[in-house]
Amino acid sequence: MLQWNELHPYNAVHVVRIPAAFDPKRLARAVNGTLAILGLTGLTLDRAHGTYEYRGGPVTCEIKTLDPGDGPHGVYDEIERQLNTPFIQGWSFNPFRFFAVPGTDGFSLGLVYFHALADAEAIVRLLRDLVKAYLTEGLNGGSPQSAPPELYPRYRDGMLARPGLLAGKIAALPVHIWNMRKTCRMVCRDVQDLSNGFTFFTLDAADLNALITTAKTWDVKLNDLFLALLIKNLSPFTPWRLRDPKRRNISVGCVVNLRKELGVEDRRTFGLFLGSWLVTHGLPAGTSLMELAKDIRRRTKEIKRRRLYLTPSLDMILACLMLPRFSRERQTEVYRKNYPLWGGITNLNLNPLWDRPPGETPPDYFRAVSTGPVTPLVLSVTTAGDNVNLGVTHRLAFYSKPDMVRLKAGFLEMVKQLKPGT
Repeated sequence: MLQWNELHPYNAVHVVRIPAAFDPKRLARAVNGTLAILGLTGLTLDRAHGTYEYRGGPVTCEIKTLDPGDGPHGVYDEIERQLNTPFIQGWSFNPFRFFAVPGTDGFSLGLVYFHALADAEAIVRLLRDLVKAYLTEGLNGGSPQSAPPELYPRYRDGMLARPGLLAGKIAALPVHIWNMRKTCRMVCRDVQDLSNGFTFFTLDAADLNALITTAKTWDVKLNDLFLALLIKNLSPFTPWRLRDPKRRNISVGCVVNLRKELGVEDRRTFGLFLGSWLVTHGLPAGTSLMELAKDIRRRTKEIKRRRLYLTPSLDMILACLMLPRFSRERQTEVYRKNYPLWGGITNLNLNPLWDRPPGETPPDYFRAVSTGPVTPLVLSVTTAGDNVNLGVTHRLAFYSKPDMVRLKAGFLEMVKQLKPGT
């Protein structure tokens, strides 16, 4: 991620709705005080030794207040700006920024962070502490109600050295290389343009129920169904694909949370515990959503059985080793040519992570993740209560704003048409 960040800011954004009147001074005290108490300030990075350190101490975070009159589009524009704005990495820097959107019945708080530091689960717990500090100021001094986090976890050290995992990865490499060689390359209008755009839409309780019922009926996981929906809605962007005898497949990635797999049971652990896998499909003309979802399920079952998501991709490791040897022009092109993904998905269920009294629903919550040089589109799926919020980050050199209007409409239409057994 650090190498990707040198090409383009590798940030992520989480936005939560807070059911209280907006007070900018109170928010600043809650944000700055909580980060200082948790020790999440004064980050230093040592690229040469692959280490980092939080030096601690007081902090004054950037908290931008948006004009509520700009409506939702003002929020989405700000998310785009934040995704495209790097963190200035001096000897010691603050890896967090914030923005707030006042409303009539509360306000929304956006947290922007340097993605190499933490996964979504860690950020959810941080935002939960920030919200608690804001809502309870005067009751507990505005301090977080959970213990300080573990900031220097080492759970993933030596993972590739585990014989069984490494052997499985090597055994799967020929098929992976074959899939990449058979995957259609997306058209890139400007390989040097890594800027991100952002699109947002929501599935309501009825939509979520239809998705869950359909997944059970088809005997697939909900994540498999989302992957199938993504592939089906990306396929129209290359109408020539099926006429190409050499490269006609579609490949998409899926990011997975490894905390349980790695034994990271302590909720205080602040860090990045992510794995990934790829799904490749030829998607012949006439392939139904059900057929596609079941094909994906067969592939993901095999991936999980062999635990291929636990270790980094060997060709990705090779690319990271070779990347510094290339010019910037070649760096921005190497992944598109050799790792031609069309998009990826990251899935988060907020409901079990957000502590709350029995019967109380979690707050409205959604995310956006930078695409980076590898994946031209990232679908961030966040389940909060009975709704599913979907944030789509896309490289503007691959997918235009009108393209995203088309993808959003197609996605929503396919979900509306879902019926058990279809």
